[in-house]
Amino acid sequence: MAEKRGRQSVRDMFLSMVVIGAVVAVIYVFIPHDEKGDPVPAVDYRVELLTARRAAPYPVMAPTGLPAGWKPTSVSYERRNADAWHLGYLDPDGEYVAVEQSTMPAGKYIAGVTQQAADTGKTQRVAGETWQRWDGPKYDALVRTEGGATTVVTGTASYERLAQMAAALETAPAAS
Repeated sequence: MAEKRGRQSVRDMFLSMVVIGAVVAVIYVFIPHDEKGDPVPAVDYRVELLTARRAAPYPVMAPTGLPAGWKPTSVSYERRNADAWHLGYLDPDGEYVAVEQSTMPAGKYIAGVTQQAADTGKTQRVAGETWQRWDGPKYDALVRTEGGATTVVTGTASYERLAQMAAALETAPAAS
């Protein structure tokens, strides 16, 4: 009798698993899911940019005229954190590029936003301006200090892409 109950409970457990599996399969098939969807949505940073430009003690920079394929993905302005401005992008190749600005002392700030990149001692001319090149284990960067603020264009992208972003930076929208 005990053997019969044991077989019965194994059979019941098996049937329960079949029913649960069927329910999961139905949910998976009939609940919409977009596997081709973009996992990183674009952000609209206009409001944060206007706020930062009004509040920051330095000219806040943002790109204008970037070619198709650049996608803004993150934005923040933290007045209490040394007036730190951040604008993150994905470039056309899917690499990360960020514009970082702050009044924090340059050495400490650059190390933080570049994740420990080091000054190479080399410079690069971009749109008539001289930028310092920094190399890092994770992020490379182009760096400029001017007017009491440090501007860092950093990320996983190539120096060519970093320079493309740096060349597009403006402190105010173009006149219409």
